[in-house]
Amino acid sequence: MCKTRLLLPLTMSIVLLAACGKKPDTATITQPVPPTTPAPATPASPPPAAAEEDSEMAKRKAAVEFALAEQKIAEDPQGQWATTATASSTYNGAKEQAHYSEWQATGAPNVEHYGDTGEAWAPKDADAGIEWLQLGFAKPVHATAIRIRQNNAPGAIIKIELIDDTNAKHTVFEGIDANKYPANSIVWFVQTVDKTPYAVTGAKITLATNAVQGWNEIDAVQLVGE
Repeated sequence: MCKTRLLLPLTMSIVLLAACGKKPDTATITQPVPPTTPAPATPASPPPAAAEEDSEMAKRKAAVEFALAEQKIAEDPQGQWATTATASSTYNGAKEQAHYSEWQATGAPNVEHYGDTGEAWAPKDADAGIEWLQLGFAKPVHATAIRIRQNNAPGAIIKIELIDDTNAKHTVFEGIDANKYPANSIVWFVQTVDKTPYAVTGAKITLATNAVQGWNEIDAVQLVGE
């Protein structure tokens, strides 16, 4: 009995001493988190119907702009269309007023849509090399510009010469056509010049047909001057 009584106080003392010597739990310190910048919202794609409508409106706008530009050229009071033409060759050997003959490049434009058509001049072969088209104009003028309407495979023109009333030729353009033409569109090559001191009665257009694949066709040529 006496041994038991002595053990109990001793045991409790050890427990109390152990409790007093226990280390406190270490507190976890949380570092502040910088605010996160939200990612920019990705614009939602327009619904298919809206995209189609935008595409249709863009086509209409381009068509209207083309029509207005064509009208402005046609109504230029200082412009005149070629009345005669000769060429280095014609597709299928066309002569006089046959399809693809040089005659097709005279008069006002009559090709309505981009592409190959017999209503424009085309050389004998596509991509064959050097070809030329020479035009005559009814009224001699001191020229300020020449406009060439290309309806198929534009970009092959490498030289333009104006012909004066003594039949002398004056080069006003020579080199590679650097114009960036919209795809599948009738386009104009326009060469402006300082008002010529000589009277112009004609023009010669030289093409490198191998520079642009396909038949390089010319629908009409307009001389501008007074």
